[in-house]
Amino acid sequence: MSTITVVIPSHNDAVMLAACLDAVSRQTRAPDEVLVVDNASTDATADVCRAAGVRRIYEPRVGVSSATFRGFDEARGEWLARLDADSVPPPHWLERLEADLLEAGEDTAVTGPGQFYGSNRLIRWIAEHLYIGGYRWSMTLLMGHPPIFGSNFGLHRSMWNRLRTRVHRDNPRVHDDLDLCYQVRPGMQVRWDPDLRVAVSARPFNTWRGLGRRVAMAYDTFKVEFREEPPLRRRRERAALRTRNRTDAAGRG
Repeated sequence: MSTITVVIPSHNDAVMLAACLDAVSRQTRAPDEVLVVDNASTDATADVCRAAGVRRIYEPRVGVSSATFRGFDEARGEWLARLDADSVPPPHWLERLEADLLEAGEDTAVTGPGQFYGSNRLIRWIAEHLYIGGYRWSMTLLMGHPPIFGSNFGLHRSMWNRLRTRVHRDNPRVHDDLDLCYQVRPGMQVRWDPDLRVAVSARPFNTWRGLGRRVAMAYDTFKVEFREEPPLRRRRERAALRTRNRTDAAGRG
């Protein structure tokens, strides 16, 4: 039997974290470990974790990258599943994610979309169709594989171990999911399952400032990534690997 740790970074999000942990406790496939990374919270996060009976570690460096990647390092499971504190997974979420991961293999991360709650209908539509839809389309075009959605994904520990020294965990301006996705090496893949959905709060889209902050972080993330690995070089390496694999397959045939 495989083991799964659900990693949830949280910064001053105790109320939504409680709802997330309640949803995780109702999974048809129970997680082997639930790990909350308390990212320098000053609210009741510790009390929420204690009441839910989940493991909590404290990460003093504020930033979603620091918290997420610390959680992956500390997790005890063979497979790592990731939610945000405002994610509310349906009961079958972990069961479906596990099936997807086992089918995809240890070199493939699996992710899916968010179904937004809160705010109004227009904001939710913009968040789901323009933001997430546009993110998936543009990032797939840029990277050659689907992007990882940070509120809803999983990967094998061995894949993380190959990427953990490449990610930028000390930069609070870096999106953890975009950074991890860009670091995916030739031969690794990201699989997008449109039916692997979780409910996610639409609150970042309630104001132009909130949306602008996310866009600005994406811009800052790409500045870091492109400086270290230009996107055209990244695409060429993957194209070369596909060509070699086809040649080898033809030779064996």
